[in-house]
Amino acid sequence: MHKIVVTGGAGFIGSAVVRRLVGAGYDVTNIDKLTYSGNLASLREVDGAPNYRFQRVDICDQPAVARIIADARPHAIMHLAAESHVDRSIDGPAEFLETNVVGTFHLLNAALAYWRGLDEPHRSAFRFHHISTDEVFGALGFEDGLFSEQTRYDPSSPYSASKASADHFVRAWNRTYGLPVVLSNCSNNYGPFHFPEKLIPLTILNAMEGRELPVYGRGENVRDWLHVEDHARALELIVTRGDVGESYNVGGRCERSNLSVVETICDVLDARRPRPGGSHRDLIRFVTDRPGHDLRYAIDCTKIERELGWTPAVSFEQGIAATVDWFLDNEWWWRPIREESYAGQRLGTG
Repeated sequence: MHKIVVTGGAGFIGSAVVRRLVGAGYDVTNIDKLTYSGNLASLREVDGAPNYRFQRVDICDQPAVARIIADARPHAIMHLAAESHVDRSIDGPAEFLETNVVGTFHLLNAALAYWRGLDEPHRSAFRFHHISTDEVFGALGFEDGLFSEQTRYDPSSPYSASKASADHFVRAWNRTYGLPVVLSNCSNNYGPFHFPEKLIPLTILNAMEGRELPVYGRGENVRDWLHVEDHARALELIVTRGDVGESYNVGGRCERSNLSVVETICDVLDARRPRPGGSHRDLIRFVTDRPGHDLRYAIDCTKIERELGWTPAVSFEQGIAATVDWFLDNEWWWRPIREESYAGQRLGTG
């Protein structure tokens, strides 16, 4: 399996996957619409590589996607193209329905037509890998254990509802039409090239600029944090070695409250770039909570550890420190975003 089509490869997780696959020698075709969060600068290190091609196409354009797939003749399709920010889904759910549900439908149809035209043994070896989120499972209480692959779906936001719907369509194309699919559901990612609307990059940049650090509610909501490069490594294993029809949960085993995450970032910045007159923690402000804010997510990743031999390698403390250092050292990447695309304003008030 050496030819792979990646959708959404200019996004945060998608770009990490593309960088990993290209670096490992795979022949990669990247399909991305380049919405506000798609950024080709995140792929600067692979731009010009002989085994990498970029196609600016909307996955809702099924004929165009079908042509790209036919030309690339992939052994696998890794589907990461999605609208992904919960706050934006509250303000504008229609885009999430269009991209995450309708776009997945069109991509599945294009993949199915391509797969049906393959000869053996390529037909048996082909995989359609759908990358999803733990948010489809809803919320956990503090005493409710972990999300497993058997946890029932109970989405709370327009974003998670759209991803849950996409998951169901992928499974239906496997059960109805025989398309060989694998699925994965991951916990919250963080790391370099993270678009600064999400908690960790937003906190880092606001703190660096001396702005207030907004924390929803009392900061008690808990997430399981997964370094994006650990996730990219897991996705490579799933698409190449995962069993058809199976899903794999990918988590970092790093549960932290939102307040704890923000405080950790402040402490790292206090050590790296001391703030005149006090700690960066002094910038923390509690703000009105997000509507429908799930209390806790936590992933049981025993299955992927046992069956595919994957374990997270980056601890939360190591990963946060490295992420802060990356943003300190790479203003060339984030400064244009802050000035031209997203300046850190509050989203998702409903």
